[in-house]
Amino acid sequence: MKLLELTEFLIKKIVSDPDTVSLKQFEEDDEIIIEVLVEENDMGQVIGRGGKTANAIRTIVQAAAYQNTKKRIKINIDSM
Repeated sequence: MKLLELTEFLIKKIVSDPDTVSLKQFEEDDEIIIEVLVEENDMGQVIGRGGKTANAIRTIVQAAAYQNTKKRIKINIDSM
């Protein structure tokens, strides 16, 4: 599974309106940056209390990246 698809799957299972989620992937030399845009009212669900949900998503995607690409992953979450 590709990293962008994995991130999209995880985010869309959390938010209340999955059709509004937007993701973009940028690649640099040694890292991959994934930009996630969600609705303002879904930010709390995606980030979680103390950032626990966002960190869990980052951990899962980073583990998948190490299996395939060996690159570092950055996931930036923002609202529309």
